[in-house]
Amino acid sequence: MLARQGRRVTVYERFDQPRPVGAGFMLQPTGLAVLDRMGLTAEVETLAQPIDHLFGRAHPSGRVVLDVRYADLANPRPALGVHRAALFHVLHRAAVGAGVAFETNWPVRDAVQGRLERQDGVTSSAHDLIVDAMGAGSPVARRLLAAAGHRRMELAFGALWATTPWPDDRHFDPRALQQVYRRADTMIGVLPVGRRPYDAALLATFFWSLKHADHEHWRAEGLDAWKARVLGFWPETAPILDTLTDPDQLTMARYGHHTLPLPVATKLAVIGDAAHSTSPQLGQGVNMGLLDAFALAEALDRHDDLDRALHAYAAERRWHLRLYQALSLVFTPFYQADGRALPLIRDHILGPVSRLPGAARLLAATVSGLLLDPRPDVRVDARALTPH
Repeated sequence: MLARQGRRVTVYERFDQPRPVGAGFMLQPTGLAVLDRMGLTAEVETLAQPIDHLFGRAHPSGRVVLDVRYADLANPRPALGVHRAALFHVLHRAAVGAGVAFETNWPVRDAVQGRLERQDGVTSSAHDLIVDAMGAGSPVARRLLAAAGHRRMELAFGALWATTPWPDDRHFDPRALQQVYRRADTMIGVLPVGRRPYDAALLATFFWSLKHADHEHWRAEGLDAWKARVLGFWPETAPILDTLTDPDQLTMARYGHHTLPLPVATKLAVIGDAAHSTSPQLGQGVNMGLLDAFALAEALDRHDDLDRALHAYAAERRWHLRLYQALSLVFTPFYQADGRALPLIRDHILGPVSRLPGAARLLAATVSGLLLDPRPDVRVDARALTPH
């Protein structure tokens, strides 16, 4: 977006070449609205899988405790299940096409006064603005967080993630995220994520909730014992589990929660998980990053003064971010926690309440990221987003 405004942009990439890391995710209507304005949605759709239903049931009762349909939105639009490599492919090609330069093998240690410092002490040339998009582990964001007197809350539960072939359509809905829960200490999910670029094979993202402290025990236990446990909760996952033959096929993801009080500083803007990380229970991470990028590009296009632009960006994103960070913090323990009280509330109160009149639309808007609707609107100057 910045390159399309005519700016000179350099990406400092820590790997030897730009590449994606991670499993699949959901592009919500909010993130899709940003891709719409960039003219990239159609290209992503050719690789993605439409998702119009989120469904979860409790084990062993079979009680439905999550039932969200995108058709209940005021203006229905399905989400997209996307493999990370697919979105990376589309965005990387667009960046290269817009003239973005890449510096590789550049693991960043800090950013001060428009210069980046590499981990080996090498310093970059001067830039008018540094955009920190290094994710939840960003050393720059951690320094800003500490300076503000805050700290990142490390969550006990993470998840094992794997990309597998799509099993079949007999037991799994190709247009739904499906989950099974045992209380809140066990959660299993299957998300259709379309395909990778240049590969016709359809894929799924499979995940299993797990505490970080239990990861070594999980490895020592062995795959066969773990698979037997999974099958005890969800026998239909057998075709997925059959494709997992090595524990290294499953990546342990760690989650934490933090929000920068102010995601800007002198010649610095922080976006995405670097500025605000949380559990993925509401599925907003990638979408929040896209919204941040859009708001920053728009602010820089509207304001000639850099400080005014940066504070306009922070103000534009403030309330939507605070709302969803708070919602995530509140709802995560109902799905990832020890104990029995919260799952009982989830299963016997939240589930029935979600079926009351008007609740279905509110729930769909919540998981779609549409509360305090942050999507780009027609007032935005499209010059900031489309090639000249």
